[in-house]
Amino acid sequence: MGAGVVPITEESHYAHLIDKSRPWYTKSRLIALNACILLLLITSSTNGYDGSLFYLNHNIFSESLFSDREHDERSSIFNSMEVGLQLPLQLKSALGLLNVIQNIGSLAGYPFAPYMSDGVGRKRTILLGAAIMTAATIIQTASQNIGMFIGARFLIGFGLTFCANAAPLLVSEIAYPPQRAALTSSYNSLWYSGSIVAAWTTYGTFRIASSWSWRIPSAFQGLPSVLQLLLIWFVPESPRWLISKGREQEATEIIAYYHADGNEENPLVTYQIEEIKNAISVENHATENVGYKSLFKTVGNRRRLRVIIALAFFSQWSGNGLISFYQNKVFDALGISGTGTQLLINGILQLWNLGIALVASALVESVGRRKLFICSCVGMLLAWTAQTVCFAEFSANGSAQAAHAFIAFIFLFYAAYDASPRLKIAFTPLIVSYTIEILPYAVRAKGFNIFSFTISLSLILNQYVNPLALARIGWKYYLFYLVWLVIELIFVLRYVIETKNRTLEETAVLFDGDDELEQAAQIVEAHVQNAKSDEAPSNEKTH
Repeated sequence: MGAGVVPITEESHYAHLIDKSRPWYTKSRLIALNACILLLLITSSTNGYDGSLFYLNHNIFSESLFSDREHDERSSIFNSMEVGLQLPLQLKSALGLLNVIQNIGSLAGYPFAPYMSDGVGRKRTILLGAAIMTAATIIQTASQNIGMFIGARFLIGFGLTFCANAAPLLVSEIAYPPQRAALTSSYNSLWYSGSIVAAWTTYGTFRIASSWSWRIPSAFQGLPSVLQLLLIWFVPESPRWLISKGREQEATEIIAYYHADGNEENPLVTYQIEEIKNAISVENHATENVGYKSLFKTVGNRRRLRVIIALAFFSQWSGNGLISFYQNKVFDALGISGTGTQLLINGILQLWNLGIALVASALVESVGRRKLFICSCVGMLLAWTAQTVCFAEFSANGSAQAAHAFIAFIFLFYAAYDASPRLKIAFTPLIVSYTIEILPYAVRAKGFNIFSFTISLSLILNQYVNPLALARIGWKYYLFYLVWLVIELIFVLRYVIETKNRTLEETAVLFDGDDELEQAAQIVEAHVQNAKSDEAPSNEKTH
């Protein structure tokens, strides 16, 4: 490297450009921007609501969606399907499809979502997804049979793919730089806000002796999508997308309006615009074709892909899927069989998860991504070891103390997982934000699509493997995850790079090697010098 190069360090190059004369909450335009971002963040709430609703309502749905001829099978039909018991072929097929149909809908949307995000913009893609989910929720709530319900859940998954692809991208691309990490990390953390609403809504309606026991929770699922349909018009479009389409003035106006009280000459505005333009120019020059093939063409992109796919898979295969989707079977195995008790424990657990995940989101920039990931993996490993011991003790001796301790360690496991967007300390807040920030703009939507696609595939595999393994080998299945968590820890120590206190463009080059890092450092340093020279005349005028 050249002698005069200023390397990118953990200190942000834009820090001295931030107006620190007033806190952000006294600036009306930043408050308005964060309100817009909140509207985008509730996309994750929709995902969390749907992810929890079905698994909390196996018996409730079965009571209403199957005909009277199947009355004797209705109360246990979902549980029987999960542990692989023999059911009539038609019912087993329908229930198996109902179990995975939302993820199949998501898979159907993946080929189109990134092209929509890059082609027509982030806002319009969110609008399309919200419209599809609103219509699907109406159909789901009004379902008269299992076929209608399955079709509605497919559409929910299909529409959710568009929103889930565009919303976190837009959050990261419009957020005020000092707040970007915390806000983007909050995206996956708010998965639990939807899960909380689902948990407590079903706890309040499961005693209703009619189909409204599941229609009411189904109707609530559409609320975030309706809000997005009504209010998305007030959300600014991504400045990065606008610049990529040659609409630089519009991008400048948006950044200036929200980040600098409308001052287009503000050094922070100039810094961001020039950095975005240079980054997009370099990326377009390096890869004339920015399709999926470009993710495999360079060493840097292949490094990113390795991390993205691994984190996506880890987020569903760290043991959390066994607890989240099949906690009723685990509770049954531990002698905690009352539906009301199970729903109550789940409701409290979701409140705990949300609190831990939001605290972890706030620590992302100060503590750092890598440290949070490591702490998360170590914490999960310790808590899972304790769960395994308790499960084994209960299975061998029927110890009530072991069952109660097992529940306590579930909370501790999720404390570690949440510190991480469904991997809690680190994984829940970080998997989405880390994935977005390590991807260059040109492949950000497509790379994030691969991330989401991997999650869906791992979920489908999760849903088929976990119940069968749990039924056949019981507590010993926990030993598999014990070994797997050790593998996750080794991977994180080896491949996860620290990215705190950097802009999106600075972060994206960390995987590209010394040459690209040196070039980015030179560009950033030039921006800093220009910003300082712009400040000098204004300072002289004040003396």
